[in-house]
Amino acid sequence: MRPLNVFSHAQAKWIGVALIAIALIGLPFALASAGTAWVRIANLAILFVFLSLGLNIVVGFAGLLDLGYVAFYAVGAYAYALLASPHFNLHLPPWVILPIGALVACLFGVLLGAPTLKLRGDYLAIVTLGFGEIVRIFLNNLSQPVNITNGPQGISRIDPFHLGAFSFNRTETAFGLVFSGPIKYYYLLLALLLLAIVINLRLQHSRIGRAWEAVREDEVAARAMGINTTRIKLLAFAMGASFGGVAGGMFAAIQGFISPESFVLVESVMVLSMVVLGGMGNVWGVVLGAVLLSFVPELLRYTVEPLQKSLFGKSIIEPEVIRMLLFGLALVLMMLYRPAGLLPSAVRKRELLQPKRSAP
Repeated sequence: MRPLNVFSHAQAKWIGVALIAIALIGLPFALASAGTAWVRIANLAILFVFLSLGLNIVVGFAGLLDLGYVAFYAVGAYAYALLASPHFNLHLPPWVILPIGALVACLFGVLLGAPTLKLRGDYLAIVTLGFGEIVRIFLNNLSQPVNITNGPQGISRIDPFHLGAFSFNRTETAFGLVFSGPIKYYYLLLALLLLAIVINLRLQHSRIGRAWEAVREDEVAARAMGINTTRIKLLAFAMGASFGGVAGGMFAAIQGFISPESFVLVESVMVLSMVVLGGMGNVWGVVLGAVLLSFVPELLRYTVEPLQKSLFGKSIIEPEVIRMLLFGLALVLMMLYRPAGLLPSAVRKRELLQPKRSAP
């Protein structure tokens, strides 16, 4: 009977995976029936999941608080825009630009990590916050004397993602189904996201992942055990930044226009909130937190104003105000009742639930 139970459990697991796969494949068409805007929201949610997975390497795995993560997002976006637009009249293939954007963001991650190796906690947060603002200000002002970023006007007419003659921004019909640009981008982003999840899971259970965990728990003890903490922390910044670079490149390709205003501090705070809400250090928890904080605010945007008009005959409070109010309230409640997140990692859950020992 024992082998039968094991087989049944494995069968149920694969059935669940198959159902999730079918749901993800059919999701864009279900959302398109409610409006193309919802497919675009789903694409943006996938980008936020991608960013959250990258930040989780820095914050969740290595325990390094980063408030300037949006800088790597901006670097990847501008790398794609500059190499695939009429701005420099360069139109390189997207499959070449994305690795370049990841490498440039990786370099910026090392540049951020090198001066902050001895900082932790609030001091590290302040330095990374400043780094994010410095990158945004540079992007906003690098239009003189040589026009590199086009300043606050941003870069437009960015080439869409394409593979040869197949472009992802054109609407096509196949098998009786209409594949619009957002729907095609959805499947491309979903494939990249699955690859990112596999990489994160492999990293978490690798020797490097265990070294990050040791540094997060006690850096002095990790150094005493022979771990090169300098190299490990720089690797965390570099790996996390590369995810932001790829997400930024895809954002530029989908939008077709970017400007420095797309990469403000609030974006970093939002991504960090997604990691904290889902559960730092747990890949699936981070995915859940990013999806919730991407979709729920948009649901509120479409429901709060009609609800007020039906109750009071007019809109009393702006939907954006209510959205941020509920967002703040949710974070406060999370910190009070689920401090480890919705799906915390086993290590963090054990730490928070372990009773404190009284001093002898």
